[in-house]
Amino acid sequence: MFDEFGFPRDADSDYAAPILGTFVYCSRAAEGVDDAEVGRIIEWSQRRNVARDITGVLVFGSGVFFQWIEGPPAQLEKLIASLHGDLRHHDIVTLDRSVEKRSRLYPNWEMELVGADDIRAVLQEALESAEDENNIAALRRILEHLDSGPVDTLHPFATKR
Repeated sequence: MFDEFGFPRDADSDYAAPILGTFVYCSRAAEGVDDAEVGRIIEWSQRRNVARDITGVLVFGSGVFFQWIEGPPAQLEKLIASLHGDLRHHDIVTLDRSVEKRSRLYPNWEMELVGADDIRAVLQEALESAEDENNIAALRRILEHLDSGPVDTLHPFATKR
């Protein structure tokens, strides 16, 4: 049985979580990328992501990007390919990538910018309010990465273009 949006319903509930893709990564900004350029990225992303049903959060500070993106798997794959070709950043480190039946972590954020100093608090708040087991596990893994030290410690796992 399916709901009014075409998502399968669980036998035990009125609502079944959709199949969503998630991509969480960090990367280093290319030389010359500044707050103004990041503002343009956010503005452009908000306009495009509405049509693609993509939501997420972008953190930028000290020349490092951190992003959590979620949405329909086919749309997310196109976005990931675009990110890997974007010359405004390099040394992409994948922290989490999955496709699974789950609720969105950022359902109302087409793309929000969060300051680097606030990322731990944002992720901790998301963890405390998360009800979906897959989101909880992913958030715990990412918080462990943050607790392990600077992004430099993740560099050996970077994917090169």
